[in-house]
Amino acid sequence: MMVAVATDSSSNPSNDKPRRVRRTRMTGAERRQQLLEIGRTLFAAKGFEGTSVEEIAAKAGVSKPVVYEHFGGKEGLYAVVVDREMRRLLDMVTSSLTAGHPRELCEQAAFALLDYIEEYTDGFRILVRDSPIPQSTGSFASLISDIATQVEDILGREFKSRGFDPKLAPLYAQALVGMVALTGQWWLDVRKPKKAEVAAHLVNLAWHGLDGLEAKPHLIGRRKA
Repeated sequence: MMVAVATDSSSNPSNDKPRRVRRTRMTGAERRQQLLEIGRTLFAAKGFEGTSVEEIAAKAGVSKPVVYEHFGGKEGLYAVVVDREMRRLLDMVTSSLTAGHPRELCEQAAFALLDYIEEYTDGFRILVRDSPIPQSTGSFASLISDIATQVEDILGREFKSRGFDPKLAPLYAQALVGMVALTGQWWLDVRKPKKAEVAAHLVNLAWHGLDGLEAKPHLIGRRKA
Protein backbone atom coordinates (compact mmCIF):
# COMPACT_ATOMS: atom_id res chain seq x y z
CA MET A 1 0.00 0.00 0.00
CA MET A 2 1.23 3.49 -0.81
CA VAL A 3 0.67 6.05 1.94
CA ALA A 4 0.46 9.61 0.67
CA VAL A 5 1.72 12.59 2.67
CA ALA A 6 1.02 15.94 1.00
CA THR A 7 2.32 19.45 1.68
CA ASP A 8 -0.36 22.07 2.42
CA SER A 9 -0.45 24.88 -0.18
CA SER A 10 -3.68 26.49 1.09
CA SER A 11 -1.68 29.25 2.80
CA ASN A 12 -0.25 30.29 -0.57
CA PRO A 13 -3.14 30.89 -3.00
CA SER A 14 -0.76 31.89 -5.78
CA ASN A 15 0.89 28.47 -5.74
CA ASP A 16 -0.80 26.54 -8.57
CA LYS A 17 1.71 23.72 -8.66
CA PRO A 18 0.46 20.22 -7.76
CA ARG A 19 1.11 19.21 -4.19
CA ARG A 20 4.17 17.04 -3.81
CA VAL A 21 3.47 13.61 -2.42
CA ARG A 22 5.91 11.46 -0.48
CA ARG A 23 5.10 7.76 -0.51
CA THR A 24 6.26 5.01 1.81
CA ARG A 25 6.13 1.34 0.96
CA MET A 26 4.85 -1.45 3.19
CA THR A 27 7.30 -4.07 4.40
CA GLY A 28 6.74 -7.63 3.22
CA ALA A 29 5.24 -8.57 6.60
CA GLU A 30 2.90 -5.56 6.56
CA ARG A 31 1.74 -6.37 3.02
CA ARG A 32 1.12 -10.00 3.93
CA GLN A 33 -0.96 -8.98 6.94
CA GLN A 34 -2.92 -6.51 4.83
CA LEU A 35 -3.73 -9.19 2.24
CA LEU A 36 -4.79 -11.59 4.99
CA GLU A 37 -7.20 -9.06 6.47
CA ILE A 38 -8.66 -8.19 3.07
CA GLY A 39 -8.98 -11.85 2.12
CA ARG A 40 -10.64 -12.64 5.46
CA THR A 41 -13.26 -9.94 4.91
CA LEU A 42 -13.99 -10.96 1.31
CA PHE A 43 -14.11 -14.71 2.02
CA ALA A 44 -16.54 -14.07 4.87
CA ALA A 45 -18.81 -11.93 2.71
CA LYS A 46 -18.63 -13.81 -0.60
CA GLY A 47 -17.17 -17.23 0.11
CA PHE A 48 -14.17 -18.78 -1.60
CA GLU A 49 -15.75 -19.14 -5.04
CA GLY A 50 -17.21 -15.63 -5.01
CA THR A 51 -13.87 -13.99 -4.27
CA SER A 52 -11.28 -13.35 -6.99
CA VAL A 53 -7.57 -12.58 -6.91
CA GLU A 54 -8.35 -9.47 -8.92
CA GLU A 55 -10.69 -8.19 -6.21
CA ILE A 56 -8.21 -8.96 -3.44
CA ALA A 57 -5.45 -7.13 -5.30
CA ALA A 58 -7.69 -4.15 -6.09
CA LYS A 59 -8.72 -3.78 -2.44
CA ALA A 60 -5.06 -3.83 -1.43
CA GLY A 61 -4.06 -1.38 -4.14
CA VAL A 62 -1.56 -3.80 -5.65
CA SER A 63 -1.22 -5.91 -8.78
CA LYS A 64 -2.21 -9.59 -8.96
CA PRO A 65 1.41 -10.82 -8.97
CA VAL A 66 1.84 -9.41 -5.44
CA VAL A 67 -0.89 -11.74 -4.16
CA TYR A 68 0.76 -14.68 -5.92
CA GLU A 69 4.15 -13.69 -4.55
CA HIS A 70 2.92 -13.86 -0.95
CA PHE A 71 0.47 -16.78 -1.09
CA GLY A 72 0.80 -18.52 -4.45
CA GLY A 73 -2.79 -17.62 -5.31
CA LYS A 74 -6.27 -17.47 -3.83
CA GLU A 75 -6.09 -21.02 -2.50
CA GLY A 76 -2.95 -20.29 -0.50
CA LEU A 77 -4.40 -17.12 0.98
CA TYR A 78 -7.62 -18.91 1.93
CA ALA A 79 -5.70 -21.76 3.57
CA VAL A 80 -3.73 -19.37 5.77
CA VAL A 81 -6.87 -17.42 6.74
CA VAL A 82 -8.71 -20.61 7.74
CA ASP A 83 -5.70 -22.01 9.60
CA ARG A 84 -5.37 -18.83 11.66
CA GLU A 85 -9.07 -18.77 12.55
CA MET A 86 -9.11 -22.45 13.52
CA ARG A 87 -6.14 -21.98 15.83
CA ARG A 88 -7.60 -18.79 17.30
CA LEU A 89 -10.92 -20.45 18.18
CA LEU A 90 -9.28 -23.57 19.62
CA ASP A 91 -6.90 -21.44 21.71
CA MET A 92 -9.78 -19.31 23.02
CA VAL A 93 -11.77 -22.36 24.11
CA THR A 94 -8.93 -24.38 25.62
CA SER A 95 -7.44 -21.40 27.47
CA SER A 96 -10.84 -20.55 28.94
CA LEU A 97 -11.28 -23.87 30.74
CA THR A 98 -9.77 -22.85 34.08
CA ALA A 99 -12.55 -23.37 36.64
CA GLY A 100 -12.70 -26.21 39.10
CA HIS A 101 -16.45 -26.79 39.14
CA PRO A 102 -17.82 -28.67 36.10
CA ARG A 103 -20.80 -26.35 35.70
CA GLU A 104 -18.54 -23.29 35.54
CA LEU A 105 -16.39 -25.11 33.00
CA CYS A 106 -19.50 -25.51 30.84
CA GLU A 107 -20.13 -21.79 31.18
CA GLN A 108 -16.56 -20.96 30.22
CA ALA A 109 -16.71 -23.16 27.12
CA ALA A 110 -20.01 -21.60 26.02
CA PHE A 111 -18.71 -18.07 26.58
CA ALA A 112 -15.48 -18.82 24.69
CA LEU A 113 -17.34 -19.82 21.55
CA LEU A 114 -19.81 -16.92 21.80
CA ASP A 115 -16.92 -14.49 22.45
CA TYR A 116 -15.20 -15.73 19.31
CA ILE A 117 -18.37 -15.30 17.25
CA GLU A 118 -18.84 -11.78 18.60
CA GLU A 119 -15.21 -10.64 18.24
CA TYR A 120 -14.25 -12.54 15.07
CA THR A 121 -17.52 -12.72 13.17
CA ASP A 122 -15.86 -12.88 9.76
CA GLY A 123 -13.65 -15.73 10.90
CA PHE A 124 -16.60 -17.75 12.17
CA ARG A 125 -18.53 -17.21 8.93
CA ILE A 126 -15.55 -18.63 7.05
CA LEU A 127 -15.16 -21.62 9.37
CA VAL A 128 -18.77 -22.77 9.22
CA ARG A 129 -18.69 -22.87 5.42
CA ASP A 130 -17.52 -26.09 3.78
CA SER A 131 -13.91 -25.55 2.82
CA PRO A 132 -13.30 -26.04 -0.92
CA ILE A 133 -9.66 -27.00 -0.34
CA PRO A 134 -7.94 -29.33 2.15
CA GLN A 135 -6.74 -27.69 5.38
CA SER A 136 -3.73 -28.68 7.47
CA THR A 137 -5.81 -27.97 10.55
CA GLY A 138 -8.80 -30.01 9.33
CA SER A 139 -12.43 -28.91 9.02
CA PHE A 140 -14.77 -27.07 11.34
CA ALA A 141 -16.22 -30.45 12.32
CA SER A 142 -12.76 -31.71 13.27
CA LEU A 143 -12.16 -28.52 15.26
CA ILE A 144 -15.37 -29.10 17.21
CA SER A 145 -14.18 -32.66 17.81
CA ASP A 146 -10.89 -31.31 19.20
CA ILE A 147 -12.80 -29.05 21.58
CA ALA A 148 -15.03 -31.97 22.60
CA THR A 149 -11.91 -33.90 23.54
CA GLN A 150 -11.13 -31.18 26.09
CA VAL A 151 -14.63 -31.56 27.57
CA GLU A 152 -14.45 -35.35 27.41
CA ASP A 153 -11.90 -35.57 30.23
CA ILE A 154 -14.06 -33.38 32.46
CA LEU A 155 -17.18 -35.46 31.78
CA GLY A 156 -15.26 -38.69 32.28
CA ARG A 157 -14.32 -37.68 35.80
CA GLU A 158 -17.90 -36.61 36.58
CA PHE A 159 -19.33 -39.85 35.18
CA LYS A 160 -16.96 -41.93 37.27
CA SER A 161 -17.77 -40.03 40.47
CA ARG A 162 -21.50 -40.53 39.87
CA GLY A 163 -21.28 -44.20 39.02
CA PHE A 164 -21.90 -43.81 35.27
CA ASP A 165 -19.87 -45.53 32.58
CA PRO A 166 -16.95 -43.15 31.78
CA LYS A 167 -16.56 -44.83 28.38
CA LEU A 168 -19.68 -42.91 27.29
CA ALA A 169 -18.08 -39.53 28.07
CA PRO A 170 -16.89 -39.00 24.44
CA LEU A 171 -20.47 -39.38 23.16
CA TYR A 172 -21.83 -36.83 25.62
CA ALA A 173 -18.92 -34.47 25.01
CA GLN A 174 -19.62 -34.45 21.26
CA ALA A 175 -23.33 -33.87 21.94
CA LEU A 176 -22.73 -30.96 24.31
CA VAL A 177 -20.11 -29.20 22.22
CA GLY A 178 -22.14 -29.76 19.07
CA MET A 179 -25.15 -28.17 20.76
CA VAL A 180 -23.14 -25.06 21.62
CA ALA A 181 -21.59 -24.85 18.13
CA LEU A 182 -24.93 -25.13 16.32
CA THR A 183 -26.55 -22.62 18.65
CA GLY A 184 -23.61 -20.32 17.94
CA GLN A 185 -24.27 -20.55 14.21
CA TRP A 186 -27.88 -19.54 14.82
CA TRP A 187 -26.89 -16.71 17.17
CA LEU A 188 -24.37 -15.44 14.61
CA ASP A 189 -27.17 -13.79 12.65
CA VAL A 190 -29.94 -13.15 15.16
CA ARG A 191 -27.78 -11.89 18.08
CA LYS A 192 -30.76 -12.25 20.41
CA PRO A 193 -30.96 -12.81 23.31
CA LYS A 194 -27.77 -11.28 24.72
CA LYS A 195 -24.61 -13.38 24.90
CA ALA A 196 -24.73 -13.99 28.66
CA GLU A 197 -28.35 -15.12 28.42
CA VAL A 198 -27.56 -17.50 25.57
CA ALA A 199 -24.70 -18.96 27.60
CA ALA A 200 -26.96 -19.35 30.64
CA HIS A 201 -29.62 -21.21 28.66
CA LEU A 202 -27.07 -23.49 27.02
CA VAL A 203 -25.59 -24.41 30.38
CA ASN A 204 -29.07 -24.79 31.86
CA LEU A 205 -29.96 -27.42 29.28
CA ALA A 206 -26.59 -29.13 29.43
CA TRP A 207 -26.15 -29.15 33.20
CA HIS A 208 -29.66 -30.12 34.21
CA GLY A 209 -29.74 -32.67 31.42
CA LEU A 210 -26.63 -34.25 32.92
CA ASP A 211 -28.01 -33.87 36.43
CA GLY A 212 -31.02 -36.01 35.57
CA LEU A 213 -29.04 -38.51 33.54
CA GLU A 214 -30.14 -42.12 33.69
CA ALA A 215 -27.36 -44.63 34.32
CA LYS A 216 -29.00 -46.96 31.80
CA PRO A 217 -31.25 -44.94 29.45
CA HIS A 218 -34.04 -46.84 27.75
CA LEU A 219 -36.19 -46.28 24.67
CA ILE A 220 -39.94 -45.88 25.09
CA GLY A 221 -40.95 -46.26 21.43
CA ARG A 222 -41.54 -49.47 19.51
CA ARG A 223 -38.25 -49.32 17.67
CA LYS A 224 -35.43 -50.99 19.62
CA ALA A 225 -32.70 -51.29 16.98
